[in-house]
Amino acid sequence: MRVLRVFNNNVVLTRDELGREVVVTGRGVGFQARPGDPIDPALIVRRFVPAENPSSIAQVIADIPLERLTLVERLFAEAMRDLGAALPPLAIVAVADHIHQAIERVKRGEMMEYPLRAEVAHLHPEELEVAEHLLDKLNRDIETPLPRGEAIALAMHLFHAVTGSPSMEQTFVQSRLIRQIFDIVEHAYGEEFDPDSIDAARFATHLRYFFARARSGKQLSGDVPEVAIAVSDSNSRAHQLALRIKALLELRLQLPITHDETVYLTMHVARMEAGMHSRA
Repeated sequence: MRVLRVFNNNVVLTRDELGREVVVTGRGVGFQARPGDPIDPALIVRRFVPAENPSSIAQVIADIPLERLTLVERLFAEAMRDLGAALPPLAIVAVADHIHQAIERVKRGEMMEYPLRAEVAHLHPEELEVAEHLLDKLNRDIETPLPRGEAIALAMHLFHAVTGSPSMEQTFVQSRLIRQIFDIVEHAYGEEFDPDSIDAARFATHLRYFFARARSGKQLSGDVPEVAIAVSDSNSRAHQLALRIKALLELRLQLPITHDETVYLTMHVARMEAGMHSRA
C-alpha cells in the first residue's frame, strides 16, 4: 500500500494491493509521507474503500478532528449494536461529518430545525430511541452540547446505516414510502388501525429490511414457512391489501416484487388485522 496523497498527518489516500484507492486514517499515518512512499500498516486505524470520489471522502475525514471522529465511531458503533446491525464503514464518515458540522454550527450560534420529529417517531421509533441515547452520550463528551432536535437527524443516519441505502436522500424516500403504505392500511381499516401498535412496528421493520434486500437483488424466494403461506391463503382481505402495497412498491422502486415477498406482506397485514380484532 503506497501513498497517493497526504491530506494531513492522520489521513492519507493510498492505493492498495488490488489497485483500489483507499482512505486510511491513524495518528501520524501521513507524517512526513510523500506520494509513492509505503504506508506503515501499524499506523493504520481505519480503512475506507469508497466506490466513488475517494479524494472527496478523504477531504471530509481530514476536516474532522481525529478525537471527534474516534468518539463518533465508538458511539455510533454502540448504537448500531443496540439495533442488532453491523456498522458499514462509510456510514461513520457520513454521521461524523454531520455531527462535526452540527457542532460547528452551534458554536456559531446557528440552529437547525428538524420538523420531521412526528414522522420519524412514528416510522422509526426504535432508531429514534437509540439516537436519543446516542445524543445524550455524545453531549457528555463534547464541549458544545447539541440540541435535542439533532436526535432526529441521528435517527435517520441510523436507519440509513441499518438498511444500507445509498444516500440520505434515498433514506427519506424510503421513509415517505413507508408512510404511504401505512396510509393504505389506515384507509382500508379506518380507526381500527393503530400505527403505534407492536404489529405495525414489526411491519415497518420488515419493510426497512425489504428495501435492503430489494436493493441488493436478494428478495425472498423459495424460503417461505408454510404458516406464512397458510395465512396468505386464508385471509383474502389481507392478501388483496398486500397486492395493493406490492403495486405501490413496484411503482416506486421500479422493480418486480417476488411472490414470496408478497406472502410476507400478506402475513404482516393479517397480523395487524388480528391485533385490531383482539383490541376490539
